[in-house]
Amino acid sequence: MHSYPAPMRPSHPSRPAAAAQPSPQPSQPSQPSQPSQPSEASRTPEPGAARVIAALAGVGVRRHATGQVILDAVDWTVRSGEHWALLGANGAGKTTVLRLAGALMFPTVGTVEVLGHRLGSVDVRELRAAIGLVSGAQQVPQGATGHTVVLTGATGTVQPLWRKYDDATRERAHGLLAELDCKELADRPFGVCSGGQRARILIARALMAEPSLLLLDEPFNALDLPSREDLIDALHRLALGRPELATVTVTHHLEELSPAIGHALLLRDGRVTGRGPVDEVLTGERMTACFGRPIEVSRHEGRWLARSGRR
Repeated sequence: MHSYPAPMRPSHPSRPAAAAQPSPQPSQPSQPSQPSQPSEASRTPEPGAARVIAALAGVGVRRHATGQVILDAVDWTVRSGEHWALLGANGAGKTTVLRLAGALMFPTVGTVEVLGHRLGSVDVRELRAAIGLVSGAQQVPQGATGHTVVLTGATGTVQPLWRKYDDATRERAHGLLAELDCKELADRPFGVCSGGQRARILIARALMAEPSLLLLDEPFNALDLPSREDLIDALHRLALGRPELATVTVTHHLEELSPAIGHALLLRDGRVTGRGPVDEVLTGERMTACFGRPIEVSRHEGRWLARSGRR
């Protein structure tokens, strides 16, 4: 069993992430117009306070063709230095929340602000360049070496743009592979790497743009036990070494959470059933409500375990 040091926390006093963000009230025609108030995400933070990285307020998403509700009345705020787990059964809306936070789609109702910009009033292509995304659906040339794959993160392209990469950029890619403890993969073709090795290469790629927000969509999918533990260790070191970086990890299993994870968002049928610090959210009662079956939760040396509560 690993003994993990505690991750560095932001220097501000922690505010409960469970508090819902108030939806703006429509102005009344009969009243004199009032100066608009800046949203929480767009306000300049006080010295020492954490910056709001992403904020969803009253967000709903519906499938236009069928009217199916994907998300309903979701309020959620992520601040710099916070590490969130996004949990829920299949179809709960986890990936949709992640896509909203990554500026990859727009809500049907409500507002989404990312890095101080409201979706719908900003060029999302520029916004996406400041967000790191790791997903199993990413297209990666299987014959490209680990170093080449990381380099493409500097240009946000599938194929490398060699003329864009100077010596400093190439050295930075090597440094990120070392930071993710996989520098030996620099010359190995991506296609022959294991699942855990690929995940670490893709995280290094996502960090090339120095993002403020790193989104991880089921990074542990199909990993064996050693690969899972290697990736958990790598993510924990990443949190320790980058105290301002905010991360959101989508997963189905508590056992996959790094000890750095300090907050959790629970979703069921598109609605939030729990939100806030892990000690308050990752409980048997809340997990049972989220997944619809009895679940017992325990924690040992910063790592979590969930199992059926049925006897």
